[in-house]
Amino acid sequence: MKILMVIAPKRYREEEFEIPAKAFLNAGVSFDVASTKTGICEGMVGGEQEASLLISDASEENYDGIVIVGGLGASDFLWKEEPLVELVKQFYEKDKVVGAICLAPVVLARAGILKDKQATVFETPASVELLKQGGANIVKVPVVSDNNIITANHPTAAEGFADIVLEKLGC
Repeated sequence: MKILMVIAPKRYREEEFEIPAKAFLNAGVSFDVASTKTGICEGMVGGEQEASLLISDASEENYDGIVIVGGLGASDFLWKEEPLVELVKQFYEKDKVVGAICLAPVVLARAGILKDKQATVFETPASVELLKQGGANIVKVPVVSDNNIITANHPTAAEGFADIVLEKLGC
């Protein structure tokens, strides 16, 4: 079992990466880290994580699911990243697990996969508007699962988010 974890090159939210990553490894699920650039990515509070893969080089067929990490960098670097939007569509069309936390659910809305689905997001005027434009039914709870789509609204939801991703993966 292997998943693709996507982070912004700057200002990703560390605990939204680290808590799920640890849970995945503990469950025997490996992962690759992708971003808009390879090399060291900088978190919001001084953490670092290496991205070994460009989003544009990632292939859905190599993974059982995708998890997109939030933080302020998600809005700056990931919301309009067309290769990521296309990748999300591919995962969804193959009925694979698609997860996004904090500000990252906007990518799912841009991919068109939240239409008539329940979802949550870290609420800013822009994130709420973009989810509504994507047809999502916004639910104000920490973690929402609608079939194979899992969204979470805050770093404090990272553990519950990881648990549901693992459940959907069958772990």
